[in-house]
Amino acid sequence: MAKYAILSDIHSNYDALKVVLEKCRELEIDHYVSLGDIVGYNADPQRCVREVYELNCVARVRGNHDEYTSNGNIEMSGFNPHAKKAIEWTRAHLDEDERAWIGSAPFRSTMQECNTTLVHATLDSPENWGYIFDAHHAADNFNYQFTSLCFCGHSHVPVAFCKKPIATNLEELEEWNYNPEIEDDNFDYTLADELPVEVKVGYKYLFNVGSIGQPRNRDPRASFAVLDTVSRYVTRYRLPYDIASQQQKILDAGLPERLALRLANGS
Repeated sequence: MAKYAILSDIHSNYDALKVVLEKCRELEIDHYVSLGDIVGYNADPQRCVREVYELNCVARVRGNHDEYTSNGNIEMSGFNPHAKKAIEWTRAHLDEDERAWIGSAPFRSTMQECNTTLVHATLDSPENWGYIFDAHHAADNFNYQFTSLCFCGHSHVPVAFCKKPIATNLEELEEWNYNPEIEDDNFDYTLADELPVEVKVGYKYLFNVGSIGQPRNRDPRASFAVLDTVSRYVTRYRLPYDIASQQQKILDAGLPERLALRLANGS
């Protein structure tokens, strides 16, 4: 029995990763899991790759940015020009061993000890980089989920679903992404918080943990999750970090300004 930190979509944002790992030490995390996309978009690829490597993750999977950075794919289908430029820049700022390591993770992984499946995108065809945004997409994923829990990332938008025993329909877990103040201009994103979900026996769960390094749910805070197999809770943490520092690094690196601007509003 242990605590597992579930990290996803770090995207070369060391300023965000540093705050997350500080929280993990505070929580006395036993094991680390990477859902992929350690690199891409932001300006600290080498520091992030080395930091995750040193965590000695008990399991990890490959993201599309990891894939394209490591394999030299020049087409990068589905990538916009800003993402392509960031991948090309990232390739040049990682050495051969670092590129090989991020590309060596499997597309899918299972942690038998806690009845959990990991994937960056979707279980049905992880190498095609599909997204899970709603119950329709989640239903396809559940058809390929043979464990109690599944964690994914890729969309940078946290969402969670559960399936009761025998039931055919899915239930969205609103507490996982619910923020009643999201439309309130006075909401203070400098505050940290946590969103717990109880894992019930016999149920199946799918959790998209959001993104550490480039959130897209209008909440700029770094998002990650912790699976506690003792308390049987999965908790999503949202942490503020020094966004201005990462923005300046992006601009200093000559990466597209859009990549810096989007960090401030979580878009």
